[in-house]
Amino acid sequence: MGAAAQDEDERTRPRGRWRMLPWAIVALWVAVIAIAGPSAGRLGDVQVNRAVDYLPASADSTQVAEIQDTLPGGESTDLVLVYHRDGGLTAADRATAARQTAGVAGAHTLTAPPRAVPSEDGTTLMYPVSTTEPGQDDEARTAFVDDVRERVKGDGGLDVEVGGPGALNVDAQKVYGSLGGPLLYTTVAVVAILLILIYRSPLLWLVPLVVAGVADALSMAVVHGLNRGFDVTVTGQSSAVMTILVFGAGTDYALLLVSRYREELTRVARPHEAMAAALRGCGPAVVASSATVAAGLLCLLAADLTSSRGMGPIAAVGVLCALLAMLTLLPAVLVLLGRRVFWPLVPVYGSEPKRRRSLFAAMGGSAGRRPVAVLVTGGVLLGALSLGAFNLPGDLKQEDSFTSRPDSVAAMTTLADAYPGRSSQPITVLAPTDRAGAALAKARTTEGVASAERGRSGGGWTELSVVAEARPESAGERDTIHALREGLDGSHVGGPGAQQMDLETASSRDLGIVVPLVLLSVLLILIVLLRSLVAPLLLVAAVVAVWGAALGIGGLLFEPVLGLEGTDPGLPLLTFVFLVALGVDYGIFLMHRVREEARRGAEPTEAALTALRTTGGVIASAGLVLAATFAVLTNMPLTSLVEMGFVIAVGVLLDTFLVRTYLVTSASVALQRKMWWPGALSRPPAAPAPREPELVGTP
Repeated sequence: MGAAAQDEDERTRPRGRWRMLPWAIVALWVAVIAIAGPSAGRLGDVQVNRAVDYLPASADSTQVAEIQDTLPGGESTDLVLVYHRDGGLTAADRATAARQTAGVAGAHTLTAPPRAVPSEDGTTLMYPVSTTEPGQDDEARTAFVDDVRERVKGDGGLDVEVGGPGALNVDAQKVYGSLGGPLLYTTVAVVAILLILIYRSPLLWLVPLVVAGVADALSMAVVHGLNRGFDVTVTGQSSAVMTILVFGAGTDYALLLVSRYREELTRVARPHEAMAAALRGCGPAVVASSATVAAGLLCLLAADLTSSRGMGPIAAVGVLCALLAMLTLLPAVLVLLGRRVFWPLVPVYGSEPKRRRSLFAAMGGSAGRRPVAVLVTGGVLLGALSLGAFNLPGDLKQEDSFTSRPDSVAAMTTLADAYPGRSSQPITVLAPTDRAGAALAKARTTEGVASAERGRSGGGWTELSVVAEARPESAGERDTIHALREGLDGSHVGGPGAQQMDLETASSRDLGIVVPLVLLSVLLILIVLLRSLVAPLLLVAAVVAVWGAALGIGGLLFEPVLGLEGTDPGLPLLTFVFLVALGVDYGIFLMHRVREEARRGAEPTEAALTALRTTGGVIASAGLVLAATFAVLTNMPLTSLVEMGFVIAVGVLLDTFLVRTYLVTSASVALQRKMWWPGALSRPPAAPAPREPELVGTP
């Protein structure tokens, strides 16, 4: 080995404790994942996805579901077997229906023998079927519905469908249960492709991707522990969002760290020292931004909806686990791999980075020349797009909650057409047993009720099954449910239609409480971080405008283009929380650099344009990755996930390429030092003290 090579080796080799520290960090993470792995694998076992699991504990329909669990046999599984032929049922069709339903009754313990209800036009027979067989947990319900579907089959033009609340719940459970694998694989593939394009390296892209996978496993284990220890509700929706956040936010943090690390490697010889400098440089901004995101998400704990209240800590766990992995495991792995991980574009010590013509410098320059005009134009554009929110489709119905059409939804459609004067979805009323007779009589005389029957009794309660004249989830059924709740004092009114009404009521209440809480908490954190009042107000106003515009674009496209015939009641709240938290995240990255340049003495215009030029590329890359990960949700088979993924992805893109590039930069240029009022940076630097006049001619 030559002298020069020996000097280079000595200069780049880690010294003392630095040599073992990366290995110790990797070993610690291996031990953590080995311990957490079994819990992570059991997260799917604790998911709940019934409509009632999303509702507040105080909701009337939730009370019905809980009381039903105490009745003899527990909660019932209610199905409707539907036999239909377009030209009219034949005698053979009716015999087939009678034989198959008798087979179901013989194989299972039903609450009553199946009884045919023919349609007036002679095209359809429906058989309500209900069971309270012992052990009716989720697996047993699924097995029951699957067995019924195996036993009832049509042929020769006879269509047989299995619908009802029980079938709908099972179909929803299956869809949520199938999300994990496809969601993870698609997310990994999308992030991998983007990282390869960004890094242009055959190896480097794999490192943050593997670290994000480790963070995802840790987050699943932590959430499983929160469920077991604190009864935090875990739904398929919250699990999906957590995975998206781990890979999206985690990759964003990795992009910022790797970019700074590459820069430091050209100035510092030893990789571990370059990494230490990179962590000192961007670590505080990354920690501050992730803490802001987590604080915004935790505001969901104030929500009344059980599902939203559970999503807050679950999503926050995802962000914090991603932060922990990207600030410990990622640096350790990068240091161990050394400079060669960047091959073929290896940063050379002592080299000068290539000066390329920056797109963001050009964009910043255009914003800087006419800042007020850019601000006004951008504000008008966002405001105009926000008007599209008035075109959002109405509240999402159960039959429209799937992007594909499962058997249970097909049955609902068939029943609605064949029985226009009778609902196929009973309303469940639970009345005190000592007043059950009066409640039954009152229910039968309530406007909009087609029939009412007495059911099981137990624990001081009696179950009444009420059939409305209007079709399920229609305005007529809602009026009937309202009338029953007002007229049956001391009783609880539930069932699928009532659950949907309670869901909408709770979502509206949560929007009015959580939104101000998120705005206040994020604003206070920004004031502390940026030591200013104007800059935080500007950032918060910008992300609120982005949310409105993204929701408006959804209103313009959901029904006319995408064919989505309803809006999930929780969409406005959840998209608001995520877009505000994540949008402020990028605002912190940009404004942190503006503040850094200003503290170095740069004039306000120069500081804003320099910050955009130096951080614009990495923020754009991070925004693309985050938007792409949320866009993965648009490929899922549930309307609520499609809508959420679409709005958040569009909002992130608007925030990254319009608000951060043009509006915030233009505001910084237009406001000058007022941007930092009332902080120290809002005051011009003190003028240097005048020099003493030099006395000329004095001996």
